[in-house]
Amino acid sequence: MKLNILFLLSKSKINSTGNAPVRCRLTFQKMRKEFSTGVFINAKFWKSKQQLIDTQEPDAELKNTQLSLIRTNLSQAFLFLQVKGTQFTADDIYKKYKGETPKKDFGVMEVYNLHSDRIKKLVGIDIKEVTYSKYIESGRHLKSFIKFNFKSNDIQLKALKSSFLKHYEYFLKTEKKFQQSTLNKAIQRFRKVIKYAVSEDYLDKDPFILYRAKRIKKEVIFLSPEQLKNLEETKFEIKRIEQIKDMFVFCCYTGLGFSEMKELKKRDVSIGFDGEVWLNVRRSKTNRRYNVPLLPKAREIKDKYYDEASDYVFQSISNAKFNAYLKEIADIVGIEFNLTHHIARKTFASTVLLYNNVPIEIVSKLLGHSKIQTTQDSYGKIVEKQISLEMKKLKGR
Repeated sequence: MKLNILFLLSKSKINSTGNAPVRCRLTFQKMRKEFSTGVFINAKFWKSKQQLIDTQEPDAELKNTQLSLIRTNLSQAFLFLQVKGTQFTADDIYKKYKGETPKKDFGVMEVYNLHSDRIKKLVGIDIKEVTYSKYIESGRHLKSFIKFNFKSNDIQLKALKSSFLKHYEYFLKTEKKFQQSTLNKAIQRFRKVIKYAVSEDYLDKDPFILYRAKRIKKEVIFLSPEQLKNLEETKFEIKRIEQIKDMFVFCCYTGLGFSEMKELKKRDVSIGFDGEVWLNVRRSKTNRRYNVPLLPKAREIKDKYYDEASDYVFQSISNAKFNAYLKEIADIVGIEFNLTHHIARKTFASTVLLYNNVPIEIVSKLLGHSKIQTTQDSYGKIVEKQISLEMKKLKGR
């Protein structure tokens, strides 16, 4: 944080009176900014080492005072930017010295907070409270990184370089111990803030336009046909555990997420255009309509828990308790992996749909994926396995 101020004579630009201009050069963090002081003198009267004008020069005292005042004002501008606590450049020191307030002089965290305030107003309209909370959480991680890497509470938005995200990614991985998927989400939220900054003309262009997040392919865990059948046929004496098992199986045949299952109302089940019973709900995660025919096993479970006095299909339960019961169920039926509600949705896509030759385009629509590529990335291997089985049957025929 050292500022170097140097006055130098530009002998190549002597004017008609034979005088040369005195220029000022700022050097800060290996970056330079040079400008004219407006002072002209006879070149032979310039004392470079002393940074002074010899007294033989006409009005030497006045001109030396002018240079001294420039140095003082530059030092004050530098001190002001230091106290402000954000990262700055030599060009910023000069602008402050000139009394200019840059139009786009925003800090990274300043813009992040502006964006957060903006999406907060959309809670309950376009987004969920949990989405806003995740932006706030990611903001804390970003601020922590800036403090760690730049020793500052904020840095200027325009100072962002293409390498910023690589360093941020490394920080989240090594200091925060984030898994790649969690890390990607934090960076994804920050990039949305940057796009907002560009759209609001706070930034001229996206400095991360060439950045590509590291893609990860998670193994899709689901119940095999044998495991699903075994789970269905297992009866539990404890009524609550039996109900949790049935609710899980219901989701294996409908693909409902936990929130949709918990909030499922009787009015969400109706007769469709084809005379069959359909589920018609809105997914809380995507806010899109989710329509799926009710398969016989799902209808059987729905009818089993029909309660005249309630508007809901199932009794309410928290996600944590539901998964805790599932852990007990898994131990009893011999399922070795961690059984959670989300596996029901995976089982619906894999065992119920793809294993029964339902086209992947239909599976993608039923899962509510916006792109079929998302479904292919997750369930591609299952499709390949099914193709292999069908080809073996074909060979036999």
